[in-house]
Amino acid sequence: MDGPSWLGAALFFGVQLRALWPVAAMEVHTSKEVNAVNGTNLRLKCTFSSTSPISQHLSVTWNFQPEDLSSHEPVFYYLKEPYKLTAGRFRDRVTWDGNIERHDVSIVIWNLQPTDNGTFTCQVKNPPDVDGTIGEVRLRVVQKVHFSEIHFLLVAIGSACVLMITVVTVVILCRHRRKKAQEKRIEGADEELNSKEKEKLKITEEKEASPLED
Repeated sequence: MDGPSWLGAALFFGVQLRALWPVAAMEVHTSKEVNAVNGTNLRLKCTFSSTSPISQHLSVTWNFQPEDLSSHEPVFYYLKEPYKLTAGRFRDRVTWDGNIERHDVSIVIWNLQPTDNGTFTCQVKNPPDVDGTIGEVRLRVVQKVHFSEIHFLLVAIGSACVLMITVVTVVILCRHRRKKAQEKRIEGADEELNSKEKEKLKITEEKEASPLED
């Protein structure tokens, strides 16, 4: 077999083998959707799996797309070490919280704002494994409950508890007084009955004693 024919056969065999044994690509996993309270901090979790050993050239790129679907904004970048942003809304608000050896490339965003509502993307490349899925996390920042609202809620709950205790106390006192009054009526009736019985007994004794005196 001459050179060109052998090379063609090798290439053909390689293509067929690749079709039968597909190469696994990089897989990135995120929480999909998260909610957080305005003004708090949030850890955006992102992990990856790769068929290749961890490379010194592994890179992590976090981007952000606001809800208005404007262009993507950089959030964080990692290549051998974390790199902080020098501009943008996430400057000095993002810290590295991952562990490459554990396939964890998570970050923490500080002091969340309503303007942070949108989609965060996490992309990991581990040469030669550079193709694969890009993780997405949709963030929804909710407003804090104001102190006045909390105070109003506590007052309402406290008032309801006091009212309930007052009603129960009044009912118990009314029942107690009613029971006492009923006991007094019974005692009065018993005393009256005893008095009548004594009077009848006295009259009977007087009648029985009258013939003897005659």
